[in-house]
Amino acid sequence: MIEKLLALAPLAGLWIAVAGLAFLEFGKFGFGRIKKHPLVVFILVLSLLTLPVGGIYILLGPYQARILARLMRRQSPSVILPNGCSMFPSDNVWNARVQNLPVDPRSAAYVEAMGPDLPLHPDFGPSSGIPFAIAEADQPAAEVSFIDEGAESDRGPYRIPDGAPIEQAEDAHVLVVDPNRCMLYELYRAERIAPLQWQAYSGAIFDLRSNNLRPWGWTSADAAGLPILPGLARFDEVAKGEIRHALRFSARRTQRAFVWPARHMASPSTDPNLPPMGQRFRLKSSVDVGGYSQPAQVILRALKEYGMLLADNGGPWFITGTPDSRWSSEIVKDFRRIHGSDFEAVDSSGLMAGPDSAQVRQ
Repeated sequence: MIEKLLALAPLAGLWIAVAGLAFLEFGKFGFGRIKKHPLVVFILVLSLLTLPVGGIYILLGPYQARILARLMRRQSPSVILPNGCSMFPSDNVWNARVQNLPVDPRSAAYVEAMGPDLPLHPDFGPSSGIPFAIAEADQPAAEVSFIDEGAESDRGPYRIPDGAPIEQAEDAHVLVVDPNRCMLYELYRAERIAPLQWQAYSGAIFDLRSNNLRPWGWTSADAAGLPILPGLARFDEVAKGEIRHALRFSARRTQRAFVWPARHMASPSTDPNLPPMGQRFRLKSSVDVGGYSQPAQVILRALKEYGMLLADNGGPWFITGTPDSRWSSEIVKDFRRIHGSDFEAVDSSGLMAGPDSAQVRQ
């Protein structure tokens, strides 16, 4: 707060100067003469109003992105893929139904460790979430340099537009769908440093026509070594009334382990009661979703049918989605009625066609 007040000092000084000038001019010439110069009056009034508004904007730093999102009515693009390309094959684990799978033997321990009384939280809204971009057919390749997990990052090419949005959070993800090549490019802690030049901590490229997993032990732009975009709640899907894939979520604490289809872990804890990366959960069939808003019902039905994959450390029971001004505040209220105890871990090992493939058994 002190830093913000210091930043306001120049604005306050300028405002006092303009106000003093206006007072002197009005006093010197009188209102009757000043009003004959409407442009001068307009500039003075505009100046006196603009500076306080600027000060309020600085003080509302944590809410600036939300304010801009409301004003700009930002919408996430729709993912339109050509024939022969989809968000991974239909037999990919992300697209597998899990409502009939057996409960994992450690389900109760996992839920207890994760917080059975904690509410479900939508980690998305008008100004929050992970954005993504669509690459044009003629999008040239960008140069990407890695400064951390470079050894576990794909070399490229990454066809990332200069205007690709960066997640407004510490993870600073950049996600780009290339529909013409049926590819997905994802970066973690990314920064654009020059035209067609990006720097990131790690990056991964996924062929959307393939069930290949990343090498064993490799990270991606996500802690679990999984793709991010296929697990996001997107408003265009909710508006159509159905989500036909698993969702991505985070937990506050995880185990130093990972299970299929995850490829990477991100925890020092060996506590077996903590869930490993890649663990799948589903909303219990006994949970009645009839009294919720329509968007919430779509998401909750997907959580029953497809479940959610633990992909990162973060907020407890945080479901990830894309930023979109069309998200309603009702979702926040609705999700707060769902708690950790309404979920159960599922044993998805029976789906695995092979340890190095995301393909499920038919």
